[in-house]
Amino acid sequence: MDKLWKGRFSKETDSKVNDFNSSFRFDCRMWREDIEGSMAHAEMLGKCGIISQSDSERIIEGLERIKKDIESGKLQFDSNAEDIHTFIETELTAQIGEAGKKLHTARSRNDQTATDLRLYLRREIEEIQELLHDLRVTVCAVADEHENTIMPGYTHLQRAQPVTFASHLDAYAAMFWRDDDRLDDVIGRMMKLCPLGCAALAGTTYPIDREMTAESLGFKYPCVNTLDGVSDRDFCIEIVSALAIIMMHLSRFSEEIILWCSWEFRFIELDDAYATGSSIMPQKKNPDIAELVRGKAARVFADLQTLLVMMKGLPLAYNKDMQEDKEAIFDAVDTVKMCLEVFAPMLATMTVNKARMREAAAQGFINATDCADYLVKKGMAFRDAYKITGELVALCIEKNTDLENLPLDEYKGKSGLFSEDIFEAIRLETCVRNRIGKD
Repeated sequence: MDKLWKGRFSKETDSKVNDFNSSFRFDCRMWREDIEGSMAHAEMLGKCGIISQSDSERIIEGLERIKKDIESGKLQFDSNAEDIHTFIETELTAQIGEAGKKLHTARSRNDQTATDLRLYLRREIEEIQELLHDLRVTVCAVADEHENTIMPGYTHLQRAQPVTFASHLDAYAAMFWRDDDRLDDVIGRMMKLCPLGCAALAGTTYPIDREMTAESLGFKYPCVNTLDGVSDRDFCIEIVSALAIIMMHLSRFSEEIILWCSWEFRFIELDDAYATGSSIMPQKKNPDIAELVRGKAARVFADLQTLLVMMKGLPLAYNKDMQEDKEAIFDAVDTVKMCLEVFAPMLATMTVNKARMREAAAQGFINATDCADYLVKKGMAFRDAYKITGELVALCIEKNTDLENLPLDEYKGKSGLFSEDIFEAIRLETCVRNRIGKD
């Protein structure tokens, strides 16, 4: 395939350089967006009289055929192509002749790829948002089944206060809601300004209608500064930052699932379809899906680092370094989608061990704060109530019992404010029910 710049050069590019320079193996996934952007550009060229209306129509018809041929598999990608933009333009010219050579009038691959990437990422983010929605629905559905399932809440991974399993799950639903809201914000900013028409860096001398192409492709306005338009990758960094936060949330959730599956916790059991065994230990049932999600978070964090380091030293405007944006952001998108697709059904099919959660909540003196609050409500200063409750906990440890089973006489020995109603006040169900500020 001839190079677009062959007129300036007298030697063929070295084959190794071709391979090194080519982005086709990863940017070919943007073929739909490249065709969509090219059709909008061709229509605008015709409307503005920059090319004839008949040539504009032939280009659009040719691009429509190429789109259908790729979708049907009739047209196969040429691995020798430098990039998806060159492939589409070369195929178009092969099909419709001279008119195909006019498509690139008033356009550069710099503004072309900046536009394609935005359009592609809009579609991918919308798919991720659908997966996030499905995950939230699953989390909330499981939570609804466990509004009365009491478990220990933790701080520092130490039993702290009683909560419901529903409340614990709803905390993750809140995280995933913020993730979705964050992606809305990113899309809004990314689709505000359209790079098409910025050309290589300084715009074009042709009387193009940038508002027309921007509106046609779903943008609000054309980019204000053409140098920034072709060299901006803030949107990629923002997207991968948002995706990294999603993976951080999934990784935290995975960590808890891994703990809950352990014999030490035994809070849940994963369905056989979402667990694996051991090659040597027949008794094992491993939470490999959650472990992989936790591990894949590192990939997305690294993708964010790649983009930041790639961009940090680049002068204006476009530099070939920026070709490296695609593999990083595509990997982040693919990884997040893959994790979300398996996470929701893993949660939906797990078995919750309510009895074991309740048993764990009964240990560790997680109703101690409620015991102190009981005294405060009867007029004692909190610090004094805190000290007395701590002494009661120490007494329970000494006698190998818990606050619920400690005799009333022991309570009265610490304070005359205690009466029989202390046992109702420190019942786990009471502790959970009386909490203000819980969901």
